[in-house]
Amino acid sequence: MDRLLELLALSSPAELVAVCLAIAYVILAIRQSLWCWPAAAISASIYTVLFFTGRLYMESVLQIFYVIMAGYGYWSWVRGREHTHKTLEISQLRWQWHACWALALVAVSLVLGFTLNRYTNADMAYIDTLTTVFSFFATFLVARKVLENWLYWIVIDVVYIGLFWVKGYHATALLFVVYVIMAAIGYWRWRQDFQRNLAYAQPS
Repeated sequence: MDRLLELLALSSPAELVAVCLAIAYVILAIRQSLWCWPAAAISASIYTVLFFTGRLYMESVLQIFYVIMAGYGYWSWVRGREHTHKTLEISQLRWQWHACWALALVAVSLVLGFTLNRYTNADMAYIDTLTTVFSFFATFLVARKVLENWLYWIVIDVVYIGLFWVKGYHATALLFVVYVIMAAIGYWRWRQDFQRNLAYAQPS
C-alpha cells in the first residue's frame, strides 16, 4: 500500500485532475446529469496532451474523439430528445457478427500499428493502436445499445491497466481498475433489462 501511495504521489497534477473528472463523469452520467459531458470533455482534453507527451499517439486521437462525443452527447441530451419519441432498446448480436468484426479490427490495428512503429517514434505502437481501434468500436456499440459492448470494455480496460502502468500513468491505471468493475456491473444490469424486455415482448 505504501508503495502504491508513493507511485500515486509521482502522478502529475494534470493526470490527477483528469482522473477525478473521469470519475465525476461516470457518477454524473449514472445520475443523468448534463454536467457529465463537460466533465468528460475537460478530462479527455487533458488526456489528449498527456498521451501525446507520452508518445501514445493513438490514445491522443481517441481522446479527441471523446471530446467530440462529449459535445454531441450534451447536444443530444438537451435537444435530441425534443425530436424523437422513441427509446432505443438494448439489443444482442450473434457471436459470428462479433467474430468477423474482431478479426477485421485486429487486421486494421496491425496495419496501423506497423505504420506507427515504422514511421513515428510512437511507444508501444501495437498495443496503443489495438486498444484505440477497439475503443472506437466499443463506443459505437454503446451508442447503439448493444449488450456486448460491456464485454469489449472489460477486455479493453484490462489491457489499458497494463499499458498505463508501464507508461507511468499509475493513477489512470487505477482508474481503469474501477472501469473494469463498472463494466462488469453494466453488463449485468443491461443483461437483466434485455431479458426483461424479451419477457415483455413474448405473447402470454
